[in-house]
Amino acid sequence: MSLCLVAGAVSVALGWSQFTLAWTHSVQKTAWEEDYRIEGANLVATEARVKGSGAGMEPGPDAVLRDGWWVSRPMRRLPTLNLARSDAVPDWRLCRDGSCVTVSALLPAAKTTDSMTLAPCR
Repeated sequence: MSLCLVAGAVSVALGWSQFTLAWTHSVQKTAWEEDYRIEGANLVATEARVKGSGAGMEPGPDAVLRDGWWVSRPMRRLPTLNLARSDAVPDWRLCRDGSCVTVSALLPAAKTTDSMTLAPCR
């Protein structure tokens, strides 16, 4: 399976089976990254990293401080991952093999207020 990004009636199949979702928290302005892999019909969060805490972004209970990042291994399984969009949140980034692209670059036809969904392509 590969990763699909959907916003309204617009979608794109990325062909990725593993990826990192990266963003800057809207209130704390702190970097956050989560690694995912696709297993069957689910996204599995394998690692989360955050540069700080506060405003609803506490590191996981198993988190350890490594190179300035709080790192945890949530291992949650999700059928979809919904990304809210607003003017308060800088664009989400999808990364693979050390290279990142914004979701707005992947779906330029989507409105900036459209929410987006990440899911295994069906």
